[in-house]
Amino acid sequence: MYDTSDIRKGLKVLMDGNPWTVIEFQFVKPGKGAAFTRTVFKNLLNGKTKEMNIRSGEKLEPANVDQRDMQFLYKEGGDLVLMDQSNYEQVSVSAEMVGKAADLLKDNLPCTVLFFNERAIDVSLQTCVTLEITASEPGVRGDTSGNVQKPATVETGAEIMVPLFIRVGDMIKIDTRTIEYVERVAKT
Repeated sequence: MYDTSDIRKGLKVLMDGNPWTVIEFQFVKPGKGAAFTRTVFKNLLNGKTKEMNIRSGEKLEPANVDQRDMQFLYKEGGDLVLMDQSNYEQVSVSAEMVGKAADLLKDNLPCTVLFFNERAIDVSLQTCVTLEITASEPGVRGDTSGNVQKPATVETGAEIMVPLFIRVGDMIKIDTRTIEYVERVAKT
């Protein structure tokens, strides 16, 4: 059991039979009355959030969640097939769990999958991926006032806005959280 002093961002607890994670918290000690922790929880199954005040001394039940390192293998319809790197077991999850970042997945990309009662409930990708530009319009000379960008297609088929100096064949780093260009990377 967790005590209120154990509350921190990312803590996974079980409430009403569902797994929840702490998004934010704040310890409050009013001038009158008992101290409490104002906490915002996010449901790991449906994504809904709720705010609760937890009085000092209350106990929270830990959620039975398991985090596993996995590897993306391939897309199958609207699903992603992932492989557990420790026992080579394959799991199929909905591409909606990853969101728009599913367009950035390339073979053998490592990821972390969160399981609740042996059911995959969340997929986390690494912060940035490096992909090659396969199609891009050349930058127009004179279009350089300010931060001008152009669309480019990467090897996975996703379209990303990139600076004008990026050409076909360049390797770029893309943030998987915002699906935005970060920097150009030297080829190895």
